[in-house]
Amino acid sequence: MKPKNDKGAVFIKLLELMAALRGPEGCPWDRKQTPESLKPFLVEECYEVIDALDEGNPDKIKEELGDLLFQIVFHARIAEEAGQFTMRDVITAIHEKMIRRHPHVFGDEKLSTDKEVLANWEEIKKKERGHKDRKSILEGVPKQLPSLLRAHRLQERAARVGFDWNHLNEALPKLDEEIVEFKESLKEENAAKIEEELGDLFFTLVNISRFLGVNPDEALRKTISKFIHRFRYIEEHAENAGRSLNEMSLDEMESLWQEAKDT
Repeated sequence: MKPKNDKGAVFIKLLELMAALRGPEGCPWDRKQTPESLKPFLVEECYEVIDALDEGNPDKIKEELGDLLFQIVFHARIAEEAGQFTMRDVITAIHEKMIRRHPHVFGDEKLSTDKEVLANWEEIKKKERGHKDRKSILEGVPKQLPSLLRAHRLQERAARVGFDWNHLNEALPKLDEEIVEFKESLKEENAAKIEEELGDLFFTLVNISRFLGVNPDEALRKTISKFIHRFRYIEEHAENAGRSLNEMSLDEMESLWQEAKDT
């Protein structure tokens, strides 16, 4: 019979498993890994969690969260071996940070809206070690984030201090302006200018999506999934007809694309 609360025991078993894998009689591959070599796996596991969340399959989400947790335990074990910190230190640090940054829950401060919470969060961060020397609120957004997400996070930071539109009708003219500038760059046939104006257009679209409460990365991923579904419909139709896509006209493919919208 399991104890009523075996979370700690289960977690300890995972830590012991990692210690065994990294031990003298452990796995040659696991023993060889470094924080640098594990970076791609950490990123990959994060995205696999997101894919599982998109699928909405609880078993898949559970599995992928486990894989991500294993990566965290892996990094903590390597740090412990180097005498830097332990898994206990990681957990203690995040526990203390969350209490410190939620004075409206664990203290006497009164905050009633999510915007007030975010503004107070930034003020608390400014006073913390490691943040005091920052010269800009834009510092700390990871450079390795995908560009859409990084643009979104940077714009969020700026909006917290009032650098934001008040109404959507203030944002849309900026989009029209960027489209005009992009079209003008096409006429100039200047590759560097085209790239710059296209970047400005993307950045404006991200800002509008943020203003509307839409995650641009999420929106684009859903559109990509929709594209894959519809293109696969065309491929399957061509395969069933014994034809290759190269043999089909654009009009034929467009007709099938329209059919796929109803499937």
